[in-house]
Amino acid sequence: MTDTLTQQDVQRLLRDPSPVTRAELAGKVASQFGTEGLSESERGLAEDIVRLMARDVASRVRAALADSLKANPAVPRDVALILARDVEEVSLPFIEVSSVLTDADLVEIVRNGSLHKQVAVAKRPDVSETVADAIADHAEEQAVATLMANAAAAIPEQAMGRALERFPGSAAVAEPLVERARLPVTVAERLVTLVSEHLRQRLVARHELPADLAADIVLQTRERATYGLVGGAGESELERLVHQLKEGRRLTPSLLVRALCLGDLPFFEVALAHLADIPVVNARLLIHDAGKLGLKSLFERASLPSQLYPAMRIALDVARETELDGGERDLERHRRRSIERILTQFEELATDDIDYLLRKLSDLSPAT
Repeated sequence: MTDTLTQQDVQRLLRDPSPVTRAELAGKVASQFGTEGLSESERGLAEDIVRLMARDVASRVRAALADSLKANPAVPRDVALILARDVEEVSLPFIEVSSVLTDADLVEIVRNGSLHKQVAVAKRPDVSETVADAIADHAEEQAVATLMANAAAAIPEQAMGRALERFPGSAAVAEPLVERARLPVTVAERLVTLVSEHLRQRLVARHELPADLAADIVLQTRERATYGLVGGAGESELERLVHQLKEGRRLTPSLLVRALCLGDLPFFEVALAHLADIPVVNARLLIHDAGKLGLKSLFERASLPSQLYPAMRIALDVARETELDGGERDLERHRRRSIERILTQFEELATDDIDYLLRKLSDLSPAT
């Protein structure tokens, strides 16, 4: 049988049939198992030896065998199932890697196996939609979180939704979803209410969210920050958000218009600075230039659509002319005035932007 087992190995096994010796020989047999050099009879003998070792009384022997066979596609199916159903010391490395295990096998492990076995399935580099569905429906929280963090896993939209339904308060499940390269819009919308403000910003920066949802997330996040931003922690967070939006090509003209109309002047300032590639302090000077030439030049440097300039000019004028009075609902009154002036004086906004502003206007309490 080639050099899988030598005469010296046999003699050693006869002299010292301890678990240590058997474990070493199990690894040696497994390392040669399935190689092309074996004859028909040698292959049959090798399979018999492997089957025998898979039932060895010592878990150390079975673990050595499983570790050596885990990446071997020639392992007989019955041996693969024995090893996968064994104690965790034996089974976990095998479950995590073996290509012999079918989707049906893996679903069975998820349904009936321990938490650690479920996690091993969720770590696999080839998790199919079928297996992902089973994990989302039946696995414990840690295994579901491991699946969501597995960038190579094929996770259906419905499985993501069910995972959030089963563990609605779990940051371990929600946070890796935010970081996935692609995320269905329906899942992103549900995550908005479940994750931290920082992760809501990541949602906007990384994923193609609807414009309305993106604007709302930015606004809600910004409202929780201090508006006296210069030199404060709020500005640092705002800079990071705007940078991420720009890198992801999501710092759109529409987002700037909507934020400005709803009173988020700090976001508008930092966004224009990044689009024009100039320091924020310089951008503020140009935006608030009394002669109005500064904003125009900054607008052109940022390569924004010229037809949007009047709308931004109006919104900026409203922001200057209307100071918050500190009274009840002063922010809502400011927003109402800004939106009303833009909708009555400027007709060249995109239909989607107009619809968004009209909805925002209807959400605001009547001005007092």
